[in-house]
Amino acid sequence: MLSSHHINTVKSTLPLISAAGPTVTEHFYQRMFTHNPELKDVFNLSNQHSGRQKVALFEAIMAYANNLDNVAVLKHAVERIANKHVSFNIQPDDYHIVGHHLIETMRELLGDHFSCEVEQAWRAAYTVLAQLFTQREQTLYTAREQASGGWRGKRAFSLTHKVKESQLVTSFTFEPVDQQAVMDFKPGQYLAIELKPSTSAHTEIRQYSLSSTANGKSYRISVKREVGEHTGVMSNFLHDHLKLGDIVDLHAPTGDFFWQDRQAPVVLISAGVGVTPMQAMLETLAARNYPFPVTYLHACETRAQHSFAQRTATLCADHHWQHATWYNHEPGDMVNTFNGFMNFCAITLPIDDGDFYVCGPLAFMKFVKTHLIALGVSDHRIHYEVFGPHAEL
Repeated sequence: MLSSHHINTVKSTLPLISAAGPTVTEHFYQRMFTHNPELKDVFNLSNQHSGRQKVALFEAIMAYANNLDNVAVLKHAVERIANKHVSFNIQPDDYHIVGHHLIETMRELLGDHFSCEVEQAWRAAYTVLAQLFTQREQTLYTAREQASGGWRGKRAFSLTHKVKESQLVTSFTFEPVDQQAVMDFKPGQYLAIELKPSTSAHTEIRQYSLSSTANGKSYRISVKREVGEHTGVMSNFLHDHLKLGDIVDLHAPTGDFFWQDRQAPVVLISAGVGVTPMQAMLETLAARNYPFPVTYLHACETRAQHSFAQRTATLCADHHWQHATWYNHEPGDMVNTFNGFMNFCAITLPIDDGDFYVCGPLAFMKFVKTHLIALGVSDHRIHYEVFGPHAEL
């Protein structure tokens, strides 16, 4: 437990850290990668180039420090981050490395303000945080290892199917090389793929949502080709170079975003490649003949970029479920299609008792959550998944 003196000392430094902003975490990452370059094989360097990771870490540090006396309010964020760490196979020793560079970063940036007293308080605070994460992560590792078909660490899989779903998205199905069973997953969860692309100087680990129902034999992910400088190292390699029969390493499915069977109406809302976890949920609901109303809403730029369009339409028609699509750059001239941004006025939603699952670009999810709350949906019934570094809506 942290003493009140530790808590007050840490909080006294927050104005200085806040004034420095993400410069603190930028310095931290530069320092860590200089002294421990092997970690470049773990961290997503694309997020380093975009700046998303340093912002996410800075916000996490500030949130933790501001709530040292009530860490329970961070339970949701801790669960999400712990699941992501498990997909990277983060181990307790990694926390020692991170902690060392975090303390040294503060020493170098805060100068005379980083007294022995301040250092002691921050070390104590970091130790508590590291223990919080490692304990939760070890529980997650053990659960996956002991599950039927489960494993810990990496496991070799072979690519058995590669199917183009739309202009930008391709599905990849993998089966284990050992031909043994694989663990089930909850619809909405993701798995991590680890490999060394010929186009990269480093081993790359990326997380992709599972896009089908669990079957105990294989896993399917559906990957969007990312375009732009410093982006898409893994996605472009998968699209352009991974061939049937090629071997990759997979980490067991994880994630805190998944369909929760509350025996209530379900609304699945997505944009772009955010459709992938929704497809797993829709397939699962259909396979179970879910007896409550289901609404499936999707937005994308054009019809050519609409993944799983025919499959979605078929499942919804077969089960008499409501569905609609918005195309940003094409007219909505077909049944259940609209032009422009998603508009909930065109849809009847279960405002009072439905569970809402949202996935897509961050700005889209913020837009959706704001509108749903304005309509009267309770915050605790809105569930969302952020692709990439953690962020709050």
